[in-house]
Amino acid sequence: MLRNLTAFIAGGLFGAGLLVSGMTDTTKVQGWLDIFGDWDPTLAFVLGGAILPMIVAWNVAARRARSVLGSPLPEKPGSQIDRNLMIGSLMFGAGWGLVGLCPGPAMASISWGGVGGAVFLLSMFAGMYVAPAFKIRFNRMAEAIS
Repeated sequence: MLRNLTAFIAGGLFGAGLLVSGMTDTTKVQGWLDIFGDWDPTLAFVLGGAILPMIVAWNVAARRARSVLGSPLPEKPGSQIDRNLMIGSLMFGAGWGLVGLCPGPAMASISWGGVGGAVFLLSMFAGMYVAPAFKIRFNRMAEAIS
């Protein structure tokens, strides 16, 4: 019960932050990404506002074995830059640049995104569903070539 309430409050705070900061406005996000055109640097404050608390959270988590609610903390992910990270980053960035939404703001836009927002969300979920199979196939093909 407490875990669900905490998730609800954290999710609501995250969604409200996306809304207030303008991250759910696709034209604002595309303006942030248009560094060689009509660049809008205001979302840098949103990124800074996200990075600074995370630095504190990572430092606190590094000294703990369990979360505040008692769940074990996962292992720190590796920092290796490999083919999968590069390809995934390029795909994520291309989708973000084309549409102006990434997964968090897309979920926040459910109520006002219209048909375009719904198509984006369905496509995003479909991509998440088929991605593991494509990753396995891609890795097999890459191993066969090398």
